Amino acid sequence: MKFKANLIIATTLSMLTLQAHGAMRQYSATADSSQWFVDRTTRLSCALSHEVPYYGEAIFSATASKNKDLTFNLDMVVRPESYDFAGLESVPPAWRAGLPARVMGQMKLLKKFDGELTNDISWEMLTELEKGYYPTFYYQDWQNQHDQISVALSSVNFKNAYWEFLQCRDNLLPYSFEDIAFTVMNYKFNSSELTKSSRKRLDMIGEYLNNDPEIESIYISAYTDSYGGRSVNMAMSKKRAEAIKTYMASKGIPEDKIVTDGFGEKRHIAPNDTPIGRDKNRRVVIQISKP
Repeated sequence: MKFKANLIIATTLSMLTLQAHGAMRQYSATADSSQWFVDRTTRLSCALSHEVPYYGEAIFSATASKNKDLTFNLDMVVRPESYDFAGLESVPPAWRAGLPARVMGQMKLLKKFDGELTNDISWEMLTELEKGYYPTFYYQDWQNQHDQISVALSSVNFKNAYWEFLQCRDNLLPYSFEDIAFTVMNYKFNSSELTKSSRKRLDMIGEYLNNDPEIESIYISAYTDSYGGRSVNMAMSKKRAEAIKTYMASKGIPEDKIVTDGFGEKRHIAPNDTPIGRDKNRRVVIQISKP
């Protein structure tokens, strides 16, 4: 509460100064020019964007992950020359001008970087837009010490694009590239068949590969326990690695991007004299890389 009170006082004093000197430069789309667009990349990312004429672009985005957190980016054509803060208020539209603005918080301005906000305040901005309000940033101009800047996001034509964005976000995969980039899976005894949990893991990787055209390479290495002859184990490990390669190729990955190795009973990670140890040694390791 103390922070909000101080911010309100600071904003009020700033506005009084501006009224005296007439030095507020305002950027916002008009009712006729206000547009919102949704950009989606299969099931990996969604973005809701809005152009602020003669200033830049406001972008809400979410990417494939467990939480599908939201981020806001204020893409400025002219980026800050110093470090500062921008106040953020929810401003009523012109036809509701009698209502007061509400202080929402602030955004860091970092030298040579766009403005960014994290999940909670990004959602709050979206809900204010949904109600017809204009989330508006106020800050001291770094190019002219006598001016202040206001940048408003228009709620005109927002709702339909917002609904499309929410549906896109809901359809994102519940895991990211980092979740599948390095995977260890295990096999049943004396078989090239994966365990039940490993099959689920492989299906998850396959679903991701179906949606990401930027996969650069996949390295598959397979191993066995020490039961059976060495040559048999070596052949078994190569068979396991090739089976995974065939699966990856069926997901659209070019075969020349997939490298396989079979190491047989070499490179144990656990003792072979217990069932648990042998289960760990019967494994395949998948390493996936992107540019």
